[in-house]
Amino acid sequence: MHLNAELGLASIIVLGIAAQWVAWRLKLPSILVLLLAGLIAGPVTGALNPDEMFGELLFPGVSVAVAVILFEGGLALKFSELSGRTGHAIRNLVSIGALVTWVLSAAAAYYILGFDAGLSIQLGAILVVTGPTVIGPLLRFIRPSAKVASILRWEGILIDPIGATLSVLVFEVIHAADVVEDVSIIAQGIIFTLLFGGVLGYLGAQVIIQFLRRRWVPDHLDSPITLMMVVGVFALSNLVQEESGLLAVTIMGIVLANQKQVVLRHIVEFKENLIVLLISSLFIILAARVPADSLRSLGVESLIFLAVIIIVVRPAAVFLSMFGSGITTREKVLISWIAPRGIVAAAVTSVFSLRLIQAGHEGADQLVPIVFLIIVGTTAIYGLTALPLARRLKLTQENPQGVLIIGAHAWARAIGQSLQKAGFRIQLIDTNFGSVTEARLMGLPAYFGNALIDELQYDISLANIGRSLSLTQNDEINTLASIHYAEIFGHNETYQLALSDGKQPNGLVKELQGHLLFHPKATFAFMEDRFNAGAEIKATKLTAAYTFQDYTNTYQDRMLPLFLVDDQTQTLQIVTAERSLKPQAGQTIISLIQSE
Repeated sequence: MHLNAELGLASIIVLGIAAQWVAWRLKLPSILVLLLAGLIAGPVTGALNPDEMFGELLFPGVSVAVAVILFEGGLALKFSELSGRTGHAIRNLVSIGALVTWVLSAAAAYYILGFDAGLSIQLGAILVVTGPTVIGPLLRFIRPSAKVASILRWEGILIDPIGATLSVLVFEVIHAADVVEDVSIIAQGIIFTLLFGGVLGYLGAQVIIQFLRRRWVPDHLDSPITLMMVVGVFALSNLVQEESGLLAVTIMGIVLANQKQVVLRHIVEFKENLIVLLISSLFIILAARVPADSLRSLGVESLIFLAVIIIVVRPAAVFLSMFGSGITTREKVLISWIAPRGIVAAAVTSVFSLRLIQAGHEGADQLVPIVFLIIVGTTAIYGLTALPLARRLKLTQENPQGVLIIGAHAWARAIGQSLQKAGFRIQLIDTNFGSVTEARLMGLPAYFGNALIDELQYDISLANIGRSLSLTQNDEINTLASIHYAEIFGHNETYQLALSDGKQPNGLVKELQGHLLFHPKATFAFMEDRFNAGAEIKATKLTAAYTFQDYTNTYQDRMLPLFLVDDQTQTLQIVTAERSLKPQAGQTIISLIQSE
């Protein structure tokens, strides 16, 4: 029995968010749990019928949601990552690689699945897309080298509008009257999509920039106005040229991400929650639409097709597109093994399967179950095997020594500067724009924004960073940051200042806290007072002639050890309230030294 519209809509949201939580608790890729929940609610039990609930609004609604997701993805793409070999590899992967994927996937569909030529070419075009919604979590889990992470992130976002546009053109060609018409349709479609999508996307971004720069909207409307522009540009671009809207909103996001005129903090915080809701709901809706009969009809040939996509098609696309790019063989192998399909593949398939069925194309009803098998199969296989492969290839950041510093006030900047001089990568984050500006003037990488948002890793690179120091004056923020970054760096690599004077942590808070930095009394006020009194951070190399005992005799109670650097292994040890260090000759000790 189908749920009524109200209960159905509520169940989509409840199932979607609950599935995200279950995936987090079980340390599984969220897409797998979402698809399982959608399949149970739809074809297994028959309780949820999205077509009946939403009617003709279903696919327009899905398209708008996908547009917002791609806009959010565009906000994570920085032109600074496109320099040198990385940029060359990305350009080739989304052009030559896409072509290779299309051709080989179509050939596999023709010979393995037995599809006719038109349907095979259509399926090949759909499978060009990867999945930014699942690549992101995989990258956070694997933590590959910065170059590999950058290539995969750019590819996952740029390839989606390319694949969606290609699918439209293929659909039009399948129903064209002759070869000449085929060529003209493809040429016209590509030119118009690039023209209208590119121009409208750029203009839309400029409108948002001017609205924010001239303060024509209050802070609480920054995100709604941006969302309005995204949806408006998407619809207008599609009206002018079919399916060019996805390219337009992706370009909007990229332009906004790389401009220097306005700060996007409110937009970034808003998109985090919205994207989680959209992705959760879309996967439930699209999985619930899969016909039960189609799922039962999947046979051995479908599994062979999945294996060919993973073992043959993806590696061929990567190695052919990156020939002569300067990317190492080890890096190519890892990139070849990370290409999960996600929400865009599911949405595009649902749309074109319906169109082909309405056009009377035989076998079109098999598109949706095949693509959902590819989504589940690629996500599960890559999710379970990519990390061991990355470790074997030595492309994971197993013991990154860099430091993420939450807080960019004066003495946090001094700490960052001392660590940077010692040869470690550092990254400061603060919501005070003045502090961030001062840090940048000192040559320190500093980000203006909220350190607690989940999508921060798309806005800044955490490559070679392996621990966090929470140095704000707010005890609650420091503890929340320790909890947040424990999921990324591990609990043993999260550190925070002692709680303010007079505060004693209860059992729960103490368990969730990061390691207390430097000294049991090292609160924010404690550190602030000493810096204001003229204390400085000094690095001293210990030798056989000048031991730690000599160092202690020199400074006595005027020193507060902060860090210990092993110059031979280039590793960093952090002094905590619970652990005292035993400096040896050949190491450098970094301390806060009070003036005499």
